[in-house]
Amino acid sequence: MDIKGYNIPEGLLYDENHFWVREEGDIIVIGMDDFAQKMAGEIVYVQLPDIGKTVEKGKKFAKIESGKWLGKAISPVNGEIIAVNEDLEANPGLINEDGYGKGWMYKVKINDKSELGNLLKTEDELTKKIEDDIKKYSDV
Repeated sequence: MDIKGYNIPEGLLYDENHFWVREEGDIIVIGMDDFAQKMAGEIVYVQLPDIGKTVEKGKKFAKIESGKWLGKAISPVNGEIIAVNEDLEANPGLINEDGYGKGWMYKVKINDKSELGNLLKTEDELTKKIEDDIKKYSDV
């Protein structure tokens, strides 16, 4: 779906920090949503955490850099990193080119799938979040 000019595909879940989540059984795939990509600009570096690293909901577990921005990957759930997109080492721009496909970032084995219920999923929730953040960042 298009929300205020941002591509926010249906069928995914979204966190407050503008990362998308796709369920694959007990595994979730995480990537950066279109809003975050456009705010950051061209992604030039992604820190790939070690496989086996434990991540905590709401805590930083990696860095993402663009020419004008240094951001943090904040985990939307508790779990363990089981895979990273190694293609991003050579081409971090995949996040901008195909953020919902080849630009996926991490795979996490989630501890408790009920945590996914706290993520944004409806068009109304996502529209409100995007509108709030447009206002927030335009006032900066």
